[in-house]
Amino acid sequence: MARVRLIDVAELAGVSMKTVSNVVHNYPHVAPALRQKVQSAINELGYRPNLTARRLATGKTGMIALAMPEIDHPYFSELSRHIAEEATRRGYRVLIEQTLSDPVAERAVLRDREAGLVDGVIFHPVRMGTLDIAKLAPGTPLVLLGEAAMPVMTDHVMIDNVAAALGGTRHLLNSGRRRIAFLAVMDGDITGSTNQRLLGYQQALIEAGLPLRPDLVLTARDFTAEAGVAAIEAALERGLHFDGVVCRDDKFAIGALKALQAAGKSVPEDVAVVGWDDTLLARYTSPALTSVAPDKLAIATEALTLLEERIGGYEGVGRHRIVGHSLAMRGSAPRLRE
Repeated sequence: MARVRLIDVAELAGVSMKTVSNVVHNYPHVAPALRQKVQSAINELGYRPNLTARRLATGKTGMIALAMPEIDHPYFSELSRHIAEEATRRGYRVLIEQTLSDPVAERAVLRDREAGLVDGVIFHPVRMGTLDIAKLAPGTPLVLLGEAAMPVMTDHVMIDNVAAALGGTRHLLNSGRRRIAFLAVMDGDITGSTNQRLLGYQQALIEAGLPLRPDLVLTARDFTAEAGVAAIEAALERGLHFDGVVCRDDKFAIGALKALQAAGKSVPEDVAVVGWDDTLLARYTSPALTSVAPDKLAIATEALTLLEERIGGYEGVGRHRIVGHSLAMRGSAPRLRE
């Protein structure tokens, strides 16, 4: 089948090739009715821009890379969808890369951009440090996500993990809980987020005048729901008493629910549980999970806005953006009665 050309779209839509080009490049001055007419012709013919020709004409491909540690992790999956949908709305196509937190794969995210496949990168690093990124990133339009590295000249988007954990723990304290566990820390944790969430948890306990008890900070072998089950089971087996749990993510929280219910503990009557990330899974547990809810759409929108500005020529000092969060109240730690 012959490749559909720009002129084919123009002839079907009854417009000039320049107008089709303006629509393809998402130029804002095209009238809505005309844009729709051209887009209908594009859809009907199945037209796809020639990236090589576009690069020769504009110096840009219209593609961006999105590099995440795990694309099947519920949080990263949902965030990736927001980014992909917002990128499409802005006229970009998205190349998704999974690094599995491997340092070689993470370095390749930045080093291999020299191939010129994409105009910019949104990247959630885990292993790479600040100096590593600073050395590899010059000239690469780049926005970082997460809590790991923050080079001076690189844009960065995240939520305030300390404040979010403080709020989730306060919610349990305000409901009368006084022996609140944290699920969980892990030996060799390289994520950067656990320590910040643990700090917010501790801050809430200190504010409430409660002692910090190391035995209430549970440990897990890895970041899976199964590890969350094992950590809660081990705590119960050694006779640890707790009436609330703040979890570092929803997978741990789901594990906590399963272990508590298997032990005959009622949630939230005996133990209230707060998760983290407010993923779709949280709505379908029993009881439904109260969870710290990062504003994933705001993360996506802010990251793409910063990246577009970098692609457009901004070369200033890195901008650090903190987006909002909330606490999605459900049955595992319900809203307080007024």
